[in-house]
Parts: sequence; C-alpha cells; structure tokens
Amino acid sequence: MSIEIIEKKIARILEYVNTLEGMQENCVQRMKQDKIYRGSVMYYLYMMADSCVALAEMMIRKKDLPRPQSYSEAIDILGEHAILPEDFAYDFSRIAGFRNFLAHDYEKVDYEEICKIMLTKLEEVKKYLELVKDNL
Repeated sequence: MSIEIIEKKIARILEYVNTLEGMQENCVQRMKQDKIYRGSVMYYLYMMADSCVALAEMMIRKKDLPRPQSYSEAIDILGEHAILPEDFAYDFSRIAGFRNFLAHDYEKVDYEEICKIMLTKLEEVKKYLELVKDNL
C-alpha cells in the first residue's frame, strides 16, 4: 500500500468533511423539507464514515498489522498499535457502527441526531486524519 494512495484517501475524506461543513446551516429544517438535501447529507456522511474505515484497513495493510474481523476492529487495531491513541481509537471506532446504520437503517433516521453528528463529529474525523498522516 503506497503512501500516495493513502494520501489520496485522506484528501477524499477531507472533501467529504468540507462538503458536510458547508451543509450545516439550518440542517434540521432542511432535512425535513428537502429530500435532495437530505439525500446529499446522508450520502456524504456514509462516504465519510465508509472511507474512514477503508483508511484504517489501508494503514493495517501498510503496517502489516493483524487483519480485522469487523469494521470497528479496524479502528481498534490502529489504537492497539499506537497509530491512534487507544482511548481515541475506542471512541472513534463507533464510526463503523454509524456507517452500518447509514447503510442499513436509513429509514429510521432522526434528523436532529444526524445534524448533531454533523456538528460534533466532523472535528473528530479531522483529528483521525491528522493522526493517520502523522504515522505514514
């Protein structure tokens, strides 16, 4: 796994984060009223979460670490091998569950919860990307 491929994945995730940051204004109201906006938010959140997991798997291959048995375990492995601080990895591994929720339970979406995630979790994703870059 080349550093260039990993850097491209990081850049793509940052694009998703930047797009979502630009969609935060009046989020709940827009989620309720505009299905195109709603679909865009859900798409970019899913792509961001899925790409964060894929990035963890890329780092695992690059560093020749044990193969994960689940999406969340991929993040945990980065913590166990000091690529991420362990407590951060433990908390951030929930992004895998969020990814699965977006992929499979999208009918149950709580607009306020989704907008809250956009407001609070994007900084966490940026931190994750910085920690991964620091360990390339």
